[in-house]
Amino acid sequence: MQFIDFALKDRVAWITINRPEVRNALNPMAYYELSQACDQIEQDDDIWLAVITGAGDKAFSAGRDLKQMAQINAASKAKKREEAELWKKITRLTDRHYFPKPIIARLNGSAYGGGLEIALACDIIVAADHARIGLPEPRRGLIPFAGGVHRLPRQMPLKKAMGYLLTGRDMNATEACELGLINEVVPAKHLNET
Repeated sequence: MQFIDFALKDRVAWITINRPEVRNALNPMAYYELSQACDQIEQDDDIWLAVITGAGDKAFSAGRDLKQMAQINAASKAKKREEAELWKKITRLTDRHYFPKPIIARLNGSAYGGGLEIALACDIIVAADHARIGLPEPRRGLIPFAGGVHRLPRQMPLKKAMGYLLTGRDMNATEACELGLINEVVPAKHLNET
């Protein structure tokens, strides 16, 4: 895999989004590789648990790679068809509503947009104390269509969720923990121990 690192240790699958140069933003091939990793976890009975994280210490994931998305929008019809065919092969984690094994999101840094939506689809979220989260899509004329609109109001008080969904504001890890979105906030140097 080019953009996703997959490792197995003691029955735990470790998935690392490995695009730190773009804050671990996900392009279609990264989504495809993440989908393949999830398929493997689902099918392998020797895997009991999965942990998903981002490479580096700045970002879990910035979500969809908007620069790449703009390039595709300006690309030829053939290139657009090629990407559409790739998307047909992808089952995003956010679309897997009945994933059979627990998944822990390890927020080593910020989680925005689709990155936060991936974390919200996990069973447990543990965050470094410097992490920030948010769904900035409204500020770009978009909606958090990969589960943010659905999951955020179910995982925190409705009025608070609406404030974040409609304004695109972000919050720090401590505030997210107080609202019930994150299970635990730890100093970054202790993230691997949690």
